[in-house]
Parts: sequence; structure tokens; C-alpha cells
Amino acid sequence: MAVKFRERGALISITGISEPSKIILLTYTVYELLMKLQVLLMFFAGVLAFTMASAAPYIQIIGPVNKTLYNGQSVYLGNVGPGESFYVLASPNTTDNGNYINIGWDTLRAVNMSGGWSSLNSPLYQNPMKMKVTVSPNAPYGKYRVEVKAVNLQNYSRIGNLTFFAYVNVTKNIFRIDVSPSNLSSGPGQPASVYITINNTGISDEPFYIAAEGLPAWNVSDEIISLHSTKNRYTYSIFGNEPGIYNMNITVDSATSSLVSDSFPVRFEVKNSLLNDFNAVGNGVGLSPIIFEPSYAIMSGIYYIYSSLTGKSAKSH
Repeated sequence: MAVKFRERGALISITGISEPSKIILLTYTVYELLMKLQVLLMFFAGVLAFTMASAAPYIQIIGPVNKTLYNGQSVYLGNVGPGESFYVLASPNTTDNGNYINIGWDTLRAVNMSGGWSSLNSPLYQNPMKMKVTVSPNAPYGKYRVEVKAVNLQNYSRIGNLTFFAYVNVTKNIFRIDVSPSNLSSGPGQPASVYITINNTGISDEPFYIAAEGLPAWNVSDEIISLHSTKNRYTYSIFGNEPGIYNMNITVDSATSSLVSDSFPVRFEVKNSLLNDFNAVGNGVGLSPIIFEPSYAIMSGIYYIYSSLTGKSAKSH
């Protein structure tokens, strides 16, 4: 009897083929059909799972990253330094079986963390919810998991609670700095401005301190805020009272972790010069006792002409 079957769309006859060969070919055909059926079943199972998940309550994370999570899912937030704090922000609104629920989540809580870590729940009914987590100052570098629960108090909205897992990487490398100029000069007692660009690649909004090391009789630091995932430029002024060349460092340190810091070398020359004196007069800095006031007036006139030619704005005196 002639046996026919379709192999990849073509009708093939196996008439005249030996019985063992027929059995092999038929077995192969049945195997291919089963594999195709398995793929179809997996596809429909995936569609069903997606549909069911879409109908389930979710939580919308809005900081420091943006992601929609369902119960049991996880999210990677980013880098944070030892001893630093970060915030998890989320919307309190959700849906259940397609029905919108306003403030379905009443608070956000960290329910399971590593030893030495601490947290602060988001206030009740806050919108958006803002939960604080503080890393242990002794936390070794590496990846950590924080178990977070979105709570529906007394199951008022009948959606239960939702648990998700937030992962962070503890490292000292959470920001980069650039300083310009790297060579600068000024007269004794006159300010020189340094411009520091801080690229905060971490997830913490903790403040930083900008300071100078290696400059005699100078111990002034500026506290600044550089928000996470931002790049900002700051001005820092330094002074030198005695003429000389100072090889110093501009430092940027975390206000909450001594391990998080960076520095940039700067060459600072303090010297007397006519140009520096002009700038001093233009900025209202006295050069000598009051008996030399007439010379101040002359130098102020020269400075005004110099400013006009160089494009600087002369200040009135």
C-alpha cells in the first residue's frame, strides 16, 4: 500500500520504500508535528500569563528608575556608597482587573534588609510614596537586595499587599569630577575661582563637600547638593596670602561616607603683578593704606580702560 505524507509542505510518496525506512520517516514526521504543537502551546501559555498579569495589581516605580512591577518581580536601582541613603519613589495608584484604583497602596515599607541597614516607611497616603533606605557604613562592596512591600491597609481596596525586590550595588565609585582650570594664579589675598563639574552617577542625593588640600592657612569647605543622575558645575574660590607656587588638590567628599571621595590636582601661583592689582581695585580690594587713595583713583581709571578693551565690566567705585 502506498503511504503519503507532507514533508515541509511537499506531498511525498514512500511507495517502494522498505518497512524500516517507512517507520523512520513516519516517526520523524510525528516528531516534527509534536514540536510545532509544543511551540503553539508555549505561545498561548505566554499570552495567557501576560493577560493575567496585566489584570493583576501592579506598582509603578518612578524613582530612582522608572519601571512597572507585579507581585514578586524585581528592579535594579543603581549604585550607592556605604553609609549613604537613597529613596524609592512609587505611585500609590494601581488597577485591579482593569479597574483603576486611586491610592490603592497606602504606604511603602522595607521589610527585609541586610544587617546594619535601616529604612523609613513612606508616610500614609503620600503621593508619590517616598521610602528612605540607609546603607550600613560598614557594608562591603557588592550587590544587595531589599525586600519592599506596598501595603493596602486592612485590605480596604481588596487588592492585598504587593512585594517586590530592589537591588542596589554598594561601591565608592558613585561620581566623577572634573576641575578647571588646572593652572591658575592671583595676587596675595585675592580670590581665584575654580570650577568643579560633578557627575553624580549614583542614586543618592546626599550632599558633598568641596575643599582644598595643600593650601596653607586655608580650611574652607563648601557644602553642595548634586542630585542623583545629574551633572552640575560649581564655583569654588580660593585665596593665598603669601606669594609662592602651591601644588594642591581640590577634593570632593560625601557628607555621609568617608569612603566616597575624589580629588583633582591644581597648580596655584600667588604673585604680585600690575594686572592682579588692577583686578584687585576692580573688585574693591584695597592695595595699601589710605594715604595712597590718589593712586587708587589713577589705577581705577586705568582699570576701567583695560576692562573696556578686554570686554570685562568695570565696577563703579
